[in-house]
Amino acid sequence: MPLGLIGLKVGHTRVYDSNGVLVPVTVVHVGPNRVLQVKTKASKDGYNAVQLGYGDQKLGRLSKAVVGHLAKQGVKVDAPGQGGEQPVLTGVKRIREFRDFTKEVKSGDTVGADIFAAGQFVDAIGTTKGRGFEGVVGRWSFRGGDATHGAKGWHRRSGAIGQRLFPGTVMRGMKMPGHMGVVRRTSQNLEIIQVRPEDNVLLIKGNFPGSEGDYCIIREAKKISINSARLKQITDARKKAKETAAAKKDDKKAAAAAAKKK
Repeated sequence: MPLGLIGLKVGHTRVYDSNGVLVPVTVVHVGPNRVLQVKTKASKDGYNAVQLGYGDQKLGRLSKAVVGHLAKQGVKVDAPGQGGEQPVLTGVKRIREFRDFTKEVKSGDTVGADIFAAGQFVDAIGTTKGRGFEGVVGRWSFRGGDATHGAKGWHRRSGAIGQRLFPGTVMRGMKMPGHMGVVRRTSQNLEIIQVRPEDNVLLIKGNFPGSEGDYCIIREAKKISINSARLKQITDARKKAKETAAAKKDDKKAAAAAAKKK
């Protein structure tokens, strides 16, 4: 996994992009993320990765194993009201690891929204909303039974789920009622409309799984990287469309001026 951040889904709004088009966006607070540990292939870990932490948490709400890990890595900040003279250990709410982190960092550093740029594409990983126990119509989009012609009690049922004597069992993977939601899902190739480093906020086009207030992971898009040919095609197409729109606008103004002179 290349560049990435732990974030908090704040909510949704609409903003104007550079072309003056109103775009629906998801507001994600991404920091600052603290670098807790840097793993390298040469060390005993055997692989390259960066461990990030998001949010502040009381040490009493963390397990002893997590507190010991943070103490070992020297995760300390200046104590409030002491002028920074007495660093103290502080906890984090979320810890996630990003493999092959392309930015050079060291333990104790902070990274924020400025590692991304407007126009870049990202993948957003979140947890879907919980729907509880759901029937087959809501869970699997079954059409249900007939509403008329004598059908009684089968309007939202699944129907038969098995066979006769052979095989005499329900096949594995049968779509049936059950728990729906609360699963990890990834929305790919979402465009960053704005980056606001002063607020550590990303405005990402569209939506991705998760409720407002849920934690998420924002990483560089795997399929459309910052240097990919696909991104260049998208950028060129948008530039051409912008120039065409401007030319049409100028032609319209010229035609209106000519008609006014007549």
